[in-house]
Amino acid sequence: MRVSPEKLASGLPQGLQPLITVVAEEPLLAFETLDAVRSAAQGQGFATREVLTVEPGFNWSALTLSCNSSSLFGDKKLVELRIPSGKPGVEGARHLETLGRTPAEDTRVLVSLPALDYRAQQSAWFKALESNGLMVVAATIHREQLPAWISQRLARQQQQADAETLTFLAARVEGNLLAAHQEIQKLGLLFPAGMLSAEAVRHAVLNVARHDVHDLTDALMRRDLARFVRTLRGLQAEGEALPLVLWAVVEDMRALAHLITARHNRSPMTAAFREARVWGPRQKLLEPLTARIPPGVCEAALVMANQVDRTIKGVEPGDPWDTLLELGLGFLRGTVRK
Repeated sequence: MRVSPEKLASGLPQGLQPLITVVAEEPLLAFETLDAVRSAAQGQGFATREVLTVEPGFNWSALTLSCNSSSLFGDKKLVELRIPSGKPGVEGARHLETLGRTPAEDTRVLVSLPALDYRAQQSAWFKALESNGLMVVAATIHREQLPAWISQRLARQQQQADAETLTFLAARVEGNLLAAHQEIQKLGLLFPAGMLSAEAVRHAVLNVARHDVHDLTDALMRRDLARFVRTLRGLQAEGEALPLVLWAVVEDMRALAHLITARHNRSPMTAAFREARVWGPRQKLLEPLTARIPPGVCEAALVMANQVDRTIKGVEPGDPWDTLLELGLGFLRGTVRK
């Protein structure tokens, strides 16, 4: 069964489930969840902890042995299985499919996984982990969720901030949740409980935002002009490889162009999403745009993307970052030039 980190934390005092799997889409939240499980295990008498890390040549029989054998001193124990690659292999998949089906009374198993792609999440071993125990996905906190997340964290230290201050904080720490956590803790040390002054927060908080190419394309698809400009300039300042940035923009433009054409031609959208390789949250993000953006806008953006590529290679004069900025602004305003 899949549960949120918050729901898991609230249920831990009632007893530790035999099998818990944590998927680390957001490292900070995954670390906090794993730490909460370990603390609960220790508090409930699981004094022995065995850590197994799946690396090349890992002997999967060691997992079976750990789960089925009693502690040397008869203590209850927590077996922690770490799979850093997220790829257990054929033998590992067989072991994971049976893990948790017949739990030992004195043993609890904690599995930690990195963020996994769609195909891995459809595998038999992943679904078995979800059905045989509790699965916690430490999901990424997206830009629009960040002010509420900051507000919740401030409330833990008896502090509050108005909406404008929360938006300011979110802009300063976007894409860097660990830094956000540290800045919130710093506010707890600097200021007393209660409402935080906007001016005081502005003076105290550093600009620790960190962006990646997915932040840029997300801003484009959400039609957030200010965020797009801020993110593009942030990527440029951080020395991100421009060909990678351009590739991400082109991938989304091609997918959106395909979807807009399918809607314009009254083709089945389910098939169009599959052909464009658009699933899950990205599908929900792009679908409304297919009815709002004229058919020629994405094609014009792709033509201009080719100009960016030629500028990167030195075939055409100009600053490719500025040309990419012009592409994005034109797309958001519906005025991309061919």
